[in-house]
Amino acid sequence: MSRHVAIVTDSTAYLPPQTMERHGIIAVPLTVVLGDQALEEGTEISARSLAQALQKRRPVTTSRPSPELFAETYRTMAEAGATGIVSLHLSAEFSGTYDAAVLAAREAPVPVRVVDTGMVAMALGFCALAAAEAAEAGGTVDEAVTAAEKRAAGTSAFFYVDTLDYLRRGGRIGAAQALFGSALAVKPLLQLDGGRIEMLEKVRTASRAIARLEEIVAERAGGAPVDIAVHHLAAPERASALAERLRERVPGLADLHVSEVGAVIGAHTGPGLLAAVVSPR
Repeated sequence: MSRHVAIVTDSTAYLPPQTMERHGIIAVPLTVVLGDQALEEGTEISARSLAQALQKRRPVTTSRPSPELFAETYRTMAEAGATGIVSLHLSAEFSGTYDAAVLAAREAPVPVRVVDTGMVAMALGFCALAAAEAAEAGGTVDEAVTAAEKRAAGTSAFFYVDTLDYLRRGGRIGAAQALFGSALAVKPLLQLDGGRIEMLEKVRTASRAIARLEEIVAERAGGAPVDIAVHHLAAPERASALAERLRERVPGLADLHVSEVGAVIGAHTGPGLLAAVVSPR
C-alpha cells in the first residue's frame, strides 16, 4: 500500500472499477436476497438480472454486510500497511451498513473512522474519492474525513422514478410516503435531503419530469467546476441522452460519469430510474 490512510466504502458507491483500483479504494458488498438466494452486489447479481426479477414481481430484499466482513476488510488493510482507515458509507437512514462498520471498527487493529455520509450511489462515490485524494496527498485520517464531509456537504442528488411503488414497499421514501397516494397519478422527482429521500416535485408526464430533472441539475451546477454522475436502471438511452444534454449545458463540467446502478439501489427504485448527482469540486 502506497499510503498510510486506507479508504473503505461499500458497493452502493458505484465507483468505476478502474477508479477504485487507481486510488486503492475497497468496497464492501451489500447483499441482495432474491427469493431464497443471498447474492453479493457487484459479483453475484447484475443490474439486468435484478431488473428482470422486479419486472416479474419476484420478491427482492436487501441486506447490510456483516460486521465480520468489515472486520476482515479492516484486518486485511492493516496487514497491507495501513496505519489508519476511513470507512465511508451510504446513509444510515437506508441501511444498517454504517452500524455494522461501527461494530467492526471497535475491534480493528488500527484506528478506523466510520462516516455516515448521508449519501448513496456516486454521491457517496465522490466522497470516497475526496477522502482518497486527501490520503494520497499525505493527509491524516482526520484530514481525509474532513475532505469527504466537505464533499458531501456540497453534493446534491436528484432522481426520477417511473413509480414510487418500489420505494414504498421498501420503506425508503421517508416523509414522501405521506404523498404516495396523491403521487400515483404523476411522475415524481425526488432528492436526497438529510440522508433521506424526499419529494421534490410532481410532474404530469415522464418527458416533462426528465426535462425538469435536467433543468434542476444545470441550475445546481452553475458555472463552477463540478463533477456529475448520471445513473439509471434498465434505461440506458435515457441516461445517455441526459448526459449529452448536460455536457452541453454545464460550462464548469469536469468529470461526467454515466452508469447503471447496482442491484441494491435498483431493488428500491425499480426499472426506469434516472438519477443525477451534482458534486462541486
